[in-house]
Amino acid sequence: MPFKNEKEAADVMAQKYKELKKEISKVIVGQDEVVDKLLVALFCKGHALLVGVPGLAKTLLISTISRVLDLNFNRIQFTPDLMPSDIVGTEILEIDDDTNRKYFKFIPGPVFCNILLADEINRTPPKTQAALLEAMQEKKVTVAGKNFKLEEPFFVLATQNPIEQEGTYPLPEAQLDRFMFNIKVDYPSIQEEIEIVKRTTISQNPELKVIMTQAEILEFQELVRKVPVPDSVIEYAVKLVNKTRIGTPHFSPALKDLISWGAGPRASQYLILGAKAVALLRGKYSPDIAEVQEVAASVLRHRLVPSFTAEADGITAEDIIKKIL
Repeated sequence: MPFKNEKEAADVMAQKYKELKKEISKVIVGQDEVVDKLLVALFCKGHALLVGVPGLAKTLLISTISRVLDLNFNRIQFTPDLMPSDIVGTEILEIDDDTNRKYFKFIPGPVFCNILLADEINRTPPKTQAALLEAMQEKKVTVAGKNFKLEEPFFVLATQNPIEQEGTYPLPEAQLDRFMFNIKVDYPSIQEEIEIVKRTTISQNPELKVIMTQAEILEFQELVRKVPVPDSVIEYAVKLVNKTRIGTPHFSPALKDLISWGAGPRASQYLILGAKAVALLRGKYSPDIAEVQEVAASVLRHRLVPSFTAEADGITAEDIIKKIL
């Protein structure tokens, strides 16, 4: 959809966001913050890690978002025996019927889609986890020395169960850093759970409308990059990240025994990108410090490494972020 100017595009984006939330709520009860963060990550060309116990409708939420955005959706259930070729695809030997000549044909894997759900990503060995790294960062995969581009928009949503750690392979920091957001999925409230039970114990299948096309999503992703940000807001975001790093001028002595390792520059980038997208979705044309604070927990939660002292005292990354803010 061609827009007259960026202001008009921003207004349309804010309106479409309201329509998206309304359409998603036909299927998903509550989880407003989770939906918001997923849409922000999508418009920032970022990936998201959802952490929550089983049965909180994470898969249903992601498939619902793919339907209202008219995007191709694939789901991979990560298991200990999953191989990299099960994700990116593989080459098979074929024979030409006319010439009888043998040749290799590439069969694309489930990564060739717009939204990829990596279910229980920490259940598979590092070799297979690493197969996602190139796809997430470069938007392409390499098989037998050949590059295959992924269709845009491309969005990886991974889930983790925070309780069951037996038989899991924790994601290394390098891969965790590839995720823009770490989103906590909490239990529903009593009223929300009553509504969930009412909806899911009857025979109903709500019709969902497509609210946004692929072309519009790509336009809105470019629009986010064009949003102007005051220098004071950028400075605030960078200082916020610097507060997590031992030895920097902004590091708080009160945190000295609580942090082993702080967040890298990617955290500062995602704080600003996230703040830009939040501002646009709220109908604002530029973010301020409040938007940076709104995305801070999701950006920093998986980039801080609490010290042994903090863990022994039961202090989580979440607690440290609150102290920093």
